[in-house]
Amino acid sequence: MMAIAVNLLRRYTPVRLRRAVGEVRTARKKARLFGALAPLVPAVNDMFDGPGSLEEFKANGDEFLRIYRDRCGLRADERMLDVGSGIGRKTIPLTQYLSPAASYEGIDVNAKGIDWCAKAITPRFPNFRFQQIDVRNALYNPLGTCAPSEYRFPFADGSFTFITLGSVFTHMMPAEVEHYLSEINRVLGAGRCLISYFLLNDESRRLINGGKSTVDFARPDQQWATTSPERPEDAIAFDEDYVTGLYRRLGLKIVRIDYGSWCGRANYLSYQDLIFAERIS
Repeated sequence: MMAIAVNLLRRYTPVRLRRAVGEVRTARKKARLFGALAPLVPAVNDMFDGPGSLEEFKANGDEFLRIYRDRCGLRADERMLDVGSGIGRKTIPLTQYLSPAASYEGIDVNAKGIDWCAKAITPRFPNFRFQQIDVRNALYNPLGTCAPSEYRFPFADGSFTFITLGSVFTHMMPAEVEHYLSEINRVLGAGRCLISYFLLNDESRRLINGGKSTVDFARPDQQWATTSPERPEDAIAFDEDYVTGLYRRLGLKIVRIDYGSWCGRANYLSYQDLIFAERIS
């Protein structure tokens, strides 16, 4: 009887009232999860870069703050570049860690994320700045005017001490990744970079072929693989030896590789594979 009454109440409650009640509940949940930072958090429907809930948005942001701080040694006064900064998922926790003496630059091909962060975060934290880069990507910016393999980052040589790219190279073709890595090397001073990948090696190939992977890469025996031949940028994996060879060629010393859970492995740090490297002067 209770379920019938609830269904009747939902059916005959005006749409505007239901929407208002939902908004109040969401505001309360944001306040409970994020406290004073709740106004910085976008609507779940606008979270184009991964999370499907407020809880997941917060958990992932907190996870990467711990990785930046505990595994990469991120200091509170660093000059940080976030390529693919999204809609603030990994940025919001950093507002409580980076000091006013630090600088944070977020760039992304997606205008929605940049617009939100520039309006919600920068007014409260002026050392956090955001700009859209008009780089073409079939998934996030299909009408972009500049090819990724030709884009020059809008920063001077050696501008940053820490650079991160989360789920960027998992949507880019080999020539584009090579060019972006050269740009990272150019704008990175005596510092470090953390970049996520889907890496193809003996273990991940075995798990993919055994049907354990959460990402269905076709032809994982090749130098790179995709889930969609029609639109490769949906998800791209690279041979690990190919990637580490790029780092060596550029003079980026790999400090550590932390493998992810994406392919179904039992021991992992995060979802994607993470390569932490430092620039050799």
